[in-house]
Amino acid sequence: MNFPFEKITENAGETKAVAEEFAKELSDGDLVLFHGNLGAGKTFFVQSVCEAFGIEGITSPTFSLVNEYAEEKKIFHIDLYRVEKAEEFENIGLYDYLSDEDAIKFIEWAELFPEQLTDYDFLIAIEYYDENKRKIKIERK
Repeated sequence: MNFPFEKITENAGETKAVAEEFAKELSDGDLVLFHGNLGAGKTFFVQSVCEAFGIEGITSPTFSLVNEYAEEKKIFHIDLYRVEKAEEFENIGLYDYLSDEDAIKFIEWAELFPEQLTDYDFLIAIEYYDENKRKIKIERK
């Protein structure tokens, strides 16, 4: 996969294929930020990456804020949608998660805290076009 990467996917299968290809680029310790509106497909993309690592049962961490998975890879899936201010990062242990060099970290709604999330490895923007169609942009920092 060459970066910056951009593709318009026509269906969930194409989106999943992009995620599976992206999974090959990831290393332990990587931080992947996601931007995109509600329903854009951020969680689906994370699920697809995790399935490429043999991890099933990925769910949205909207209410738990953080889901942890440890199988073939150690994964932290973080959702900042319900976090109202950066001071809450300490309370949820976000800095501890971010400093774990053994885990791949996925953060949804990263655009809500750009000042706190400047040191990342990849930025993925997913734009919703319609029920099936998405524009996926992936940048490597």
